[in-house]
Amino acid sequence: MMRILEIVGGVVSLVFVLSVGGWFFVRALKRSDDPSRQVFKCVLSMVLVVGEVLFARHTSGSLVEGGGFANSGSAFVMAISIAIVGIILGILWAPHVGELVARPLAGLYDGGDEPPEPKPYYSVAQARRKRREFLEAVVAIREQLAKFPDDFEGVALLAGIQAEDLKDLSSAEMTLNHFCDQPNPPPRQFAAAMNQLADWHLKLAQDAGSARAALEKIIARFPDTELSSQAAQRVAHLGGTGKQLLASLDRRPMAVPEGVKSAGLRDSMKDLIPAETDPARLAADHVKHLEQHPLDTEVREKLAVIYAGHYRRLDLAAAELNQLIETPHQPAKQVARWMNLLVDLQIQHGADYETVRETLERIVARFPDLAAGEMARTRLGRLKLELKGKNETPGVKLGVYEQNIGLKHGSPGQL
Repeated sequence: MMRILEIVGGVVSLVFVLSVGGWFFVRALKRSDDPSRQVFKCVLSMVLVVGEVLFARHTSGSLVEGGGFANSGSAFVMAISIAIVGIILGILWAPHVGELVARPLAGLYDGGDEPPEPKPYYSVAQARRKRREFLEAVVAIREQLAKFPDDFEGVALLAGIQAEDLKDLSSAEMTLNHFCDQPNPPPRQFAAAMNQLADWHLKLAQDAGSARAALEKIIARFPDTELSSQAAQRVAHLGGTGKQLLASLDRRPMAVPEGVKSAGLRDSMKDLIPAETDPARLAADHVKHLEQHPLDTEVREKLAVIYAGHYRRLDLAAAELNQLIETPHQPAKQVARWMNLLVDLQIQHGADYETVRETLERIVARFPDLAAGEMARTRLGRLKLELKGKNETPGVKLGVYEQNIGLKHGSPGQL
């Protein structure tokens, strides 16, 4: 029974050793740059080990049968042979063992055996574009997009070559629309594509209508978001852009009026000062514009300043600025600027301490951990001094000086 157990244990040990050795052998072959060399080293190692085992068994048998001097000589020869085989195996496998031990530590810095994340490379296409080999660049980009069809960098690069280099705006539009027509495109990439398409329609085709259509896609796809607010802001100003584009195409000769002669001898220059734009007419234009484009934050801000400065209607100015402040999906930096503008207008146009303090406290409550909130806290601490200085600053009345003083004769005392 014990003999059977010994045989079974020996077989199991042999199978385990062969399995581990086979696994290391196959792994070494896959990682090796020269598989044939690895096979040669494995075969040589097996020959040396088997030969040394046979030699050791033979020598150990002679040690048992022999005696005295012969016994000690055989032991010495066996020790020398084992040492020689160990040295040869060390020379063959020491680099691999060292690599196996050091690999876990090195993997902490270089990623180990993990393969690099696959990603497209457009260096070839960009180099060909610089050499003005545009069609070759398009082919190189399409090769990468065939492997990574959703890569926005490649889509934008391809559309850029089509629109700007090949002057094929329709193909560029098809490229961007194909990317944006996916079921769930990334919102910012969608907006970037449509904004770029709008820019090309304005710059290359002078087509404000197509630019408007591209921007309205953002509003329709992502309503009530910061992206739609930014797109609506651009749409609101496309009217002026169209006029500028038409003016750039219609290059008619411009008549330059003759300059004023003897300007230094005139008694007054008042008639030469251009008339200022009527704030009332400007306010009416802003109101009319906001009826069509209520999300135009720039025009609404200008209207608030006119209400406060020209009409002295701080309540109307505050209403316009509060509407901007409460508009959803606005950048925090922009909201803080509008709130500080409201504070400035309140101080400039005579609001009381409590009103200004309430506005500053709104800023602190809205931006408690940002720089805008800290600045509002500082301003709250010196608000009374600021209001007092504003109310007590006397108006300086300038004197009336003689005209043409530089043309008079005589000493300074006679003037």
